[in-house]
Amino acid sequence: QYTRGTVTAFAPFDARADAEALRKAMKGLGTDEETVLTILTTRNNAQRQEIASAFKTLFGRDLVDDLKSELTGKFETLMVSLMRPADLFDAHALKHAIKGAGTNEKVLTEILASRTPAEVQKIKQVYLQEYEANLEDKITGETSGHFQRLLVVLLQANRDPDAGVDEALVEQDAQVLFRAGELKWGTDEEKFITILGTRSVSHLRRVFDKYMTISGFQIEETIDRETSGDLEKLLLAVVKCIRSVPAYFAETLYYSMKGAGTDDDTLIRVMVSRSEVDLLDIRREFRKNFAKSLYQMIQKDTSGDYRKALLLLCGGDDD
Repeated sequence: QYTRGTVTAFAPFDARADAEALRKAMKGLGTDEETVLTILTTRNNAQRQEIASAFKTLFGRDLVDDLKSELTGKFETLMVSLMRPADLFDAHALKHAIKGAGTNEKVLTEILASRTPAEVQKIKQVYLQEYEANLEDKITGETSGHFQRLLVVLLQANRDPDAGVDEALVEQDAQVLFRAGELKWGTDEEKFITILGTRSVSHLRRVFDKYMTISGFQIEETIDRETSGDLEKLLLAVVKCIRSVPAYFAETLYYSMKGAGTDDDTLIRVMVSRSEVDLLDIRREFRKNFAKSLYQMIQKDTSGDYRKALLLLCGGDDD
């Protein structure tokens, strides 16, 4: 289904040999980080799972536990993240976003706005299996208002399938959005939530064009003016993902590194979760929209083994 990742199945692959190399790299005093990062960033996730299984069979040890005890800091977080299967990776990120004091709305927004309905269904199943809890209940317990409502709509994963576009409905939806925002004193958020949360991708792309024709504004400008806070960020993320998921992630990566300090959690989350999906497209959008390559920005913004591993995941420079 996805062919635009930077990480693909490694060949010739030998799970046993990789497991032995990893054990040797972590055994005794000191760790050979180079071997660890080279193996884990150049095998795809299915292969990493086979390595973990071979590791346990050969040594009676848990590979992830060993990584956690031998590595530290951001490098450790990145390596451990690479060991999680995709659905579990998302479920784990969501669990941590709603755990304890304060909710990380940014993570909820990024994952639920960008994943396909099929991926959302899978995340909900894995969440239930792993944590014996209902993801929707957990999210509604920690969020409120229109932000919560849009998250719940996205969690239903019932977006219309991409069939033919009905121009009459396109016109109608564009008019409804115009009346719910620009033409109204106050905003009818519900209309935005329903239309943006349930219509098909190809339909919405036409709606955005039609909206521009009717109102003279991009839909993003209206959302910016008419809404605020977490709801605004989520609506904008949904619109950006409808337009182009790779462009949305290029922007997310850019802002995770721009300015003082790096948002490493976001950087790791996006690089790991998109490495087998569309990171090549993300790199292209990054180059196009920010006049520099993702590779160069990572190189400038990170250091050490953490940097080496991220650059391997990035898969090359675009300049």
